[in-house]
Amino acid sequence: MKKDECILFSGGIKGAEAEFGANAERFGIEEVNFTFEGHERVRQRGVRFLTHDELQNGDVSLEYISKLMNRIYSQGQVFRKVLQTIWYQINNGQEIYVIGEILDDKTVKGGTGWGAEFAKICNKPLFVFDQKRNAWFTWKQTEWVTCQDAPIISHLHFTGTGTRFLEENGKKAIAELFERSFA
Repeated sequence: MKKDECILFSGGIKGAEAEFGANAERFGIEEVNFTFEGHERVRQRGVRFLTHDELQNGDVSLEYISKLMNRIYSQGQVFRKVLQTIWYQINNGQEIYVIGEILDDKTVKGGTGWGAEFAKICNKPLFVFDQKRNAWFTWKQTEWVTCQDAPIISHLHFTGTGTRFLEENGKKAIAELFERSFA
C-alpha cells in the first residue's frame, strides 16, 4: 500500500481526531476533516466544510440513535451536525479506528459511540483502543474481541476518530498504529 494513495477521514477536533491528523501529516498521509461552519476544530489541514444539503445527507433520527445507544442525546442543532459529520467520516472510510472506552452494553462511550455503531451497521472493519483497558479490540459480528495482534491499517481510505479526552496511552496507540502501518 502506497502512503501517497492513502486518505485519513476524520473531524479534526481536539483529542483523538487531532492526534490521528498529526500522525497522518507526520507520515505524509492525506487527511480530510469533515466539519461545518462555526464548528471548533484543532486541525486546519484537509478541512472539508459540509453544506447544509450535505449535512442533511448524513441526518439520522436522534430517537433511533438514543435507543440504539441506550442513552439520551441532545436535540440541539450543533449536536445533530456533529452526528452528521460523523456519518461522513464513517461512510468514507473503508476501515474504522476509534480511541475511547467500550461500555458494558457493547457501545462506545460518548458521541464517538455513534461512529462505532454506524461502522457496525455498515459491516466495516472496526477497531477500538479502549484507554481504560489499554488494549485494542475489534468487532466480530456481535462481540468485542481483544486483538491478538495490534491492528495495521490495510485500506487506502480509513477513518480515525474518538474521544476528546485523549490519554497518553491513547496517544501512544495512535502513533504506534501509524508506525506499524506506514514506517
